[in-house]
Amino acid sequence: MNWTNVVVAVLAGYLIGAIPIGFLVAKAYGVNILQHGSGRTGGTNVLRALGFGPAALTVLGDALKAVAAIALARHLLLTGELGAALAGAAAVIGHNWSVFLKFRGGAGGMSTAAGLIALNFYVGIPMAVIAIIVFYFSRYASVATLTASVGSLAALTIVLLAFPRLAHWEHLIYGFLTALACVWSLRPNIQRLLAGTERRVTRW
Repeated sequence: MNWTNVVVAVLAGYLIGAIPIGFLVAKAYGVNILQHGSGRTGGTNVLRALGFGPAALTVLGDALKAVAAIALARHLLLTGELGAALAGAAAVIGHNWSVFLKFRGGAGGMSTAAGLIALNFYVGIPMAVIAIIVFYFSRYASVATLTASVGSLAALTIVLLAFPRLAHWEHLIYGFLTALACVWSLRPNIQRLLAGTERRVTRW
């Protein structure tokens, strides 16, 4: 393995993830999303501030960031699954703490889910469906994000133990790092969930 390429993949993954899609979309509509709602750049805050169209663009962009980072590592830098997993995780970290926004960003749910699908289709698709169902019935974006991140780590562990041919151990690194990043970013939301004061998403 070329470790230089792995380092390049991680740095590139972070910078790709750090592109503040939600901020740029909102800016195009004349809104500074950092000054609205939660101050995050993810699809939920954009939805509350600007509606479905801008939020859909944000969600798509955030998803593509993790996919692009993994594709770059796998197919151009030829880093193997370790480099792909680290690059994907770096993209989520870049999304949550963007160097272009003084280390502000989103919570990483959409980037995490899309990255897992790119890494492992067999685990990623079911987890994405479960997260969507959780969101649909709960209307809590934070709960859906936690499902996508922590649930992905649990699902990867189960698959590796029960069906090792369907996953690579390196994917666990992605699951662990993204779960940690999402949980850390959602600490205020978790506190509000426990207190019963978390806002539901009601605007479509």
